[in-house]
Amino acid sequence: MSGNFFEAKVLTVHHWTDRLFSFTTTRDTSFRYQSGQFCMIGLNVEGKPLMRAYSMVSPHYEENLEFLSIKVPDGPLTSRLQNIQPGDFILVGRKASGTLLTQNLLPGRHLYLLGTGTGLAPFMSIIQDPEVYEQYEKVILVHGCREVKELAYQDKITRELPENEWFGDVVREKLIYYPTVTREAFKNQGRITDLIQTSRLFNDIGLPPMDIEADRFMLCGSPEMLKETQAILAGKGLKEGNMSHQGHYVIERAFVEK
Repeated sequence: MSGNFFEAKVLTVHHWTDRLFSFTTTRDTSFRYQSGQFCMIGLNVEGKPLMRAYSMVSPHYEENLEFLSIKVPDGPLTSRLQNIQPGDFILVGRKASGTLLTQNLLPGRHLYLLGTGTGLAPFMSIIQDPEVYEQYEKVILVHGCREVKELAYQDKITRELPENEWFGDVVREKLIYYPTVTREAFKNQGRITDLIQTSRLFNDIGLPPMDIEADRFMLCGSPEMLKETQAILAGKGLKEGNMSHQGHYVIERAFVEK
């Protein structure tokens, strides 16, 4: 096997819906990453590694790795990956990367994590990282999906994390979770971009309208969501950050849903 990958044993598999599943694997002791980053994972297909970029759901300090994936019936990788079982093995790339890091943002008071679909994954890692809470007064996780059943990890976010023995108190104080759906009745309805433009998001969570001095944003989701949200932020004068210079917002562009 190439030295660029290690074999990880599948430990658990959870099917959230007929389109969405997550799984945990073992972690090579030499594998290092920062919460919010991604790596390449995949399977050996016909003797060759078939790899795609996946964010770690698990925070950087966890012993095991966790990933969230969609199921695409004719997807080269996900059509196979969705059938994995505990005891199977996947390939995991040894190099982690990605722009969803607080070091790429200018200092601020409120960190907005805007994700659609499986774009939630890196933000699950981030909201489990105590160091993130040290930098912000509030951390706002906004997750948009089509249907309520696609709002993965709700119990973990609303019940488990606030009771965490190490950082539950800071989660209770600083984390705001705002799930929203577009295709059925729910307490929060609408596309993330519409909720921002109408200021309903800010009104619902009890925070002031968008402020270039106070608010910082991380974006991960569909290409359309990224494009539209970036246009809104840029229209307010916010600048994009990356690994070479800090900005008001950062975008993860690594993912292609296959």
